Amino acid sequence: MEINIQERKIGLNFSRAGKAEVWLWAPYAATVSVFLVNKERKFPMLKQDFGYWFLCTNEIAEGDEYDFELAKFSDNGQILVQNERLHRADPAAAYQKQGIAGHSTAINLKSFAWTDESWKGIPIENYIIYELHTGTFSPSGNFESIEEKLDYLLDLGITAIELMPVAQFPGHRNWGYDGVFPFAVQNTYGGPIALQHLVNACHKKGLAVILDVVYNHMGPEGNYFNDFGPYFTDQYHTPWGNAINFDDADCDPVRQYFIENVLMWFRDFHIDALRLDAVHAIKDLSATHILKEIKEYVNKLSEFTGRKHHLIVELDLNDNKFINPVEQGGYAMDAQWIDEFHHALRVTSGQAKTGYYADFNGIEHLAKAFTDAYVYDGQYSPHRKKKFGIEAKGNAGKQFTVFSQNHDQVGNRMLGERTSKLVSFEMLKLLAGAVFCSPYLPLIFMGEEYGEINPFQFFYFPW
Repeated sequence: MEINIQERKIGLNFSRAGKAEVWLWAPYAATVSVFLVNKERKFPMLKQDFGYWFLCTNEIAEGDEYDFELAKFSDNGQILVQNERLHRADPAAAYQKQGIAGHSTAINLKSFAWTDESWKGIPIENYIIYELHTGTFSPSGNFESIEEKLDYLLDLGITAIELMPVAQFPGHRNWGYDGVFPFAVQNTYGGPIALQHLVNACHKKGLAVILDVVYNHMGPEGNYFNDFGPYFTDQYHTPWGNAINFDDADCDPVRQYFIENVLMWFRDFHIDALRLDAVHAIKDLSATHILKEIKEYVNKLSEFTGRKHHLIVELDLNDNKFINPVEQGGYAMDAQWIDEFHHALRVTSGQAKTGYYADFNGIEHLAKAFTDAYVYDGQYSPHRKKKFGIEAKGNAGKQFTVFSQNHDQVGNRMLGERTSKLVSFEMLKLLAGAVFCSPYLPLIFMGEEYGEINPFQFFYFPW
């Protein structure tokens, strides 16, 4: 199936004529039908090449709840009996109104009345980033309540907000990194229309929007991808389980699935930049790395939309291959997070040299981070017990994002202490000053601007 940069083809979409067009990749299925829950009707899908199934009908309307009925092949090649057929939500659903355990909801992402036609984005070197978690940034914990605080963020001097992942995840509040519906916008945050409304409001006020996305793993709860096809491979493993299948047998539709996801956020939600979580955990030995292929399609989309769409990666590797241009053998990502600036800054402020902080000696390494971006660019790393990194030669400051704290560096602590609980207020200001005086893209974490003391924990302890 060819990728069309102008419109989403995967999942359920509505044509200009109002018909529902449904595409599903399910090579493990012997038969597939779309089941309309509210109308108790079933529509058989037609089998296509390479494990795809297709349906075009005018019997599905916006707001209808649906799922897929799958008859799978058994180990001996026989179709499973009727009462063993599976009902599964759409893995490319744009809306899970009742959460991960509910049915998918048909929605037309093209129906939103955008008013940001004149918005062309801002240059990435002008990004002053405010990272926030939708569920805890405001008392209401949703997209609408973020809109109420946009003027506050503008007064701070923020030019870009970064939303932690909003792809549908288990529960009502969650960090979002264990989502299992990458195309669906979290229902408890307001769903897809509310996100479009937020982005539109941000652009009206001159704010760019960065969205955090996860392409290195899927969460465990509500994960039924293996019922459809080989989305995962046992050739590699990540800290969170089997790796996503970007280079093993039948990987082409998996690669397309994630390329379509990237294009959807930029095209249908007008997102300005994506922050790709932990790309060092994306395992791909293909001749064309998935990140490079994603960039190629994003460039094509930019030509179509007339807007620059940025890709920023979280990378635990001091390897500028990820941010170097294709002509230099790189993947052409626009920027990367560099934790080493943070680590050197923390040690310089007098915090304990434990764990990965043990690799940093304070002001000398902080000075190197200011001048060279990478602290370790070929030296021996005692923490890693090996030589680590290469020099970031010729890379501009706008290709790196730095911070004195972020969701990881706060939330991964056992008690989730913010920096304001670890250093004096005077030192807190000095750390922020170091970030803003650096030649890199500055990022602050929500509440950092006034010294928030409430913890931000990954794990919740009721005591």
